Amino acid sequence: MDIEVTWYGHSVVMVRTQYVSLLIDPFLSGNAKAPVDPGDLKPDVIAITHGHSDHVGDAVSLAKEHGALCISNFEICNYLQSHGVERVHPMHIGGGFNFPWGRAQLTIAHHGSALPDGSYGGSPAGLLLTFASKTIYHAGDTGLFLDMKLLGEKHIDLALLPIGDNFTMGPDDAVRAVELLAPKVVVPMHYDTFDVIEQDPDAWASRVQLKTSARVRVLNPGDSLTV
Repeated sequence: MDIEVTWYGHSVVMVRTQYVSLLIDPFLSGNAKAPVDPGDLKPDVIAITHGHSDHVGDAVSLAKEHGALCISNFEICNYLQSHGVERVHPMHIGGGFNFPWGRAQLTIAHHGSALPDGSYGGSPAGLLLTFASKTIYHAGDTGLFLDMKLLGEKHIDLALLPIGDNFTMGPDDAVRAVELLAPKVVVPMHYDTFDVIEQDPDAWASRVQLKTSARVRVLNPGDSLTV
């Protein structure tokens, strides 16, 4: 089964299979790097890694317009329901669930998670998605952590990793993360959206290719790859 993965800048990722269109961290409005408007996307499922406004983004309006199922931690799902979202599936770190289209599991992420209204957003998370025999890891916002080695035992086909520094892993730690995760393909994300997280993704890609066997794909916002 082919899986199309499109990066829309920052941490916004759309995963499309023949069974689902799954949108992760839909920060489109106010995202100068996003090449599309919220109205251009029609997700069946929305997954949110943590509560910060540059990740929750347009989740409420998109979920209400398209009747999308929202997957996140318990606190974020409660927040979404309080804003009129009808379909939610709350989870927590380490927990997974087999949906009709594939499996989703929340993983550790070292970060914060306050919601846009300042309320508690629960534990931040990464996301492991499994579709038939293919596994995608979206790290969310995180620092480097040694248990990435355990995640690497999942035989990750594609890893999407932040490289921006300041709020998340920077280039040095992101290279180390690739070594621990050992994905087949890696895509850098969460950089250049703001001045404080400007990075050179091509320079990072060269370092990864020197130190690991992973294939790096540096995408422009709106570009896709097939897993």
